[in-house]
Amino acid sequence: MSKMIMSGNEAVARGFYEGGGHFAAAYPGTPSTEILENIGGLYKDVIYSEWSPNEKVAAEAASGASIGGMRSICTFKHVGMNVAADPIFTMGYCGVNGALIFVTADDPACHSSQNEQDNRLYAPHAKLAMVEPSDSQECKDFMIKAMELSEEYDVPVLFRMTTRVCHSKSVVELGERTEVPVRKYEGNAAKYSMLPVNAKKRHIIREDLLAKMEEYANTCELNKVEEAEGAKIGIITSGISYQYVKDVFGETASVLKLGLTYPLPRKLMADFASKYETLYIVEEGEPYLENTVKALGFTNAIGKEKLTIQGEFNTKVVRDSLLGAQDEFRYQVETVNVPARPPVLCAGCPHRGFYFALSKMRDKFVSLGDIGCYALAINPPLSGFDTCVCMGSGFSLLVGLSRALKAQGDTRKAIGELGDSTFFHSGLTSLIDIVASESNVVACILDNSITAMTGHQQNPGTTKNLMGYESPAIDIESAVRSLGIDDDHLRVFDPVDQEAAKEALEAALKAEGPFVIITKRPCALIKEVQKANAGKHVKMNPDKCVGCKQCMKIACPSIAFDEANKKAYIADIANCNRCGLCIQQCKFDAIEKVGE
Repeated sequence: MSKMIMSGNEAVARGFYEGGGHFAAAYPGTPSTEILENIGGLYKDVIYSEWSPNEKVAAEAASGASIGGMRSICTFKHVGMNVAADPIFTMGYCGVNGALIFVTADDPACHSSQNEQDNRLYAPHAKLAMVEPSDSQECKDFMIKAMELSEEYDVPVLFRMTTRVCHSKSVVELGERTEVPVRKYEGNAAKYSMLPVNAKKRHIIREDLLAKMEEYANTCELNKVEEAEGAKIGIITSGISYQYVKDVFGETASVLKLGLTYPLPRKLMADFASKYETLYIVEEGEPYLENTVKALGFTNAIGKEKLTIQGEFNTKVVRDSLLGAQDEFRYQVETVNVPARPPVLCAGCPHRGFYFALSKMRDKFVSLGDIGCYALAINPPLSGFDTCVCMGSGFSLLVGLSRALKAQGDTRKAIGELGDSTFFHSGLTSLIDIVASESNVVACILDNSITAMTGHQQNPGTTKNLMGYESPAIDIESAVRSLGIDDDHLRVFDPVDQEAAKEALEAALKAEGPFVIITKRPCALIKEVQKANAGKHVKMNPDKCVGCKQCMKIACPSIAFDEANKKAYIADIANCNRCGLCIQQCKFDAIEKVGE
């Protein structure tokens, strides 16, 4: 068998392929995105894959494929699972026909997320089986096993990963694909139609199957004991925390490594816990394992009183928390103090033009942001918005906020912004609420022709799908007009054009009722855009520059200022694409275009 270095995400995709997977759906979200990218890019000949408009749609599409007999997978980042919770909870009762895997990629430490929620808690809540890999090889192997368990116990499986497992790379031994036939679909209303009379019966069936699965969990190969001769310390752990435990303790402590973490193998856990004077529970996030161990009567278990519930672990955190910072232990982790480097909007980003225009009128607006690249405009000097909660909330929060402002006599107008992909995700329904409630607000759709922040994935507004095939593009302006927004309450323009942006914002202030702004300019990093802009940039004429710093106010990373000579200059010509926003700010014609 060949071997390859793979990230956890790549290995999950490989496991789904080798295990005979048929159908894959997702909405992109870091740290899970690469799973579907790999399935769609490498295995499209045997697996159908799609970027769905949102996670709920993805979960329902995968559920439909499973009911129809296909081995199916749906992936999302942890907060995306919240969007999909409605169908997931019901599928926990329904069960499966073909295997159904829900991958949750949790993000301890909020590397790219708005919270640190621990989605392991979804498994007992939604009655799902749960599997947790700790490295790339296990990502592949456990995925294959998860599909088998899903069909054997008639249960959707929550495949729980974290950022470090998703993105860390290790050697994976590859296998061949096992061709699994699509199971025959047979209509079964008692199993798949969750009216109350059926749901009550399915709940009983689910609990019985979970009880049988717990018996299996006590002896299965996914849960294993690594005994250390003469050890007085026992450690119960799972996922990436297992790697840190092995780094710190080596062969000096016995370890119960859990790979099937719901239903938990309570007998196995109790037998293990009873053998050791000192018992540590090492897990990131909530005390999920710890609570079970203590409920079994092992109140001496040491967990969250020493190990933080916040952020993510590493070797140093585990060592210092449990053993203290002592030099004799196997690994030392050196910390390096580096300057903070907050992410910024890219050079040539179309969102900069919109937020720069808005910044000049912020005293007249209360601005709400959303999840996407444009969220980076929150930082000074653009200071684009006050609030950012979740996908689509940039529009839906407006309905309540506008009424609250009116009730307290605040004359500022509520304005909200979201991107084209977010509009398809959940902005359309939020805009429907704005129109139906006749809210006196401004809804801005910042269309950059791609799902940019997660790595340029396609969306319903683009002309290709995940597998690279041509697909019809949904026109945002037509969708907006279909809701009854007329010419007097709609502006469509290039956000770099500051006169057009100013006119649109002024018109929005004067209008009564729902007003929609659509900015249209492609992301500067789209390959086709970069090719078209090759060789195009701007240069500063030092003889004309008076050092007024007006060009610095747009916060473009390609522009810098020489304090010694009191002159602005282009510090990063390679990334400048001559969008022209800086040219509009210079009243002294000191910025000149270069290239055709």
